[in-house]
Amino acid sequence: MFFDFAQIDPKEQYKLLVSTITPRPIAWVVSQSGEGVLNAAPFSFFNALSGDPPVIGIGMGSHQPDRPKDSRVNIEKTGQFVVNLVAEENARAMNVTAIEFDYGVNELKEASLTTIPSIHVKPPRIAESPVAFECELIQVVSLGSASGLVLGRVLAMHIRDDAVIDASKHYVDTPALKLIGRMHGAGWYAKTSDLFKMDRIPVQDWLREHHH
Repeated sequence: MFFDFAQIDPKEQYKLLVSTITPRPIAWVVSQSGEGVLNAAPFSFFNALSGDPPVIGIGMGSHQPDRPKDSRVNIEKTGQFVVNLVAEENARAMNVTAIEFDYGVNELKEASLTTIPSIHVKPPRIAESPVAFECELIQVVSLGSASGLVLGRVLAMHIRDDAVIDASKHYVDTPALKLIGRMHGAGWYAKTSDLFKMDRIPVQDWLREHHH
């Protein structure tokens, strides 16, 4: 089936994208207004974009054209934010922070979450999250009136102690984190507990087996 985006309403384009680009990791973003009011919200248009420098990107849409979400407003104003990752046990609390509260409502308090001060940035991290990235804003790339791509440099990260196998070698027990991702449609998520391993094929092995 062919879908020509030039002929499709943006809402339908969005539906096709989120139905197929799955699973998507969730950036549970904590930001702070210029006045110090905290905000927490989840975003699933998110991933690591570079290792050197360490850069993550988050697509932040708008409630309506020309009215950016609170997270983006705060990040553009302060230049700092924390991205927390979402584990299975955080799912309900994350969902509470997705409620479209009025500006100034502390979603962390509504979701009964606790915070821990960050080391390099003013916004705190979520204590219940197993992984948190302290970030400074590189830039916001405008993607039209409705959304923007927030690019942040990772200054530091926190990983729950029991999920670190060897701190000196930076080995992480990723399955122990039990992270979740967004799937298709409203309300669907995936667990990362069903995994399979497939080693990369050295080019010499491939050539030896297929090009005698």
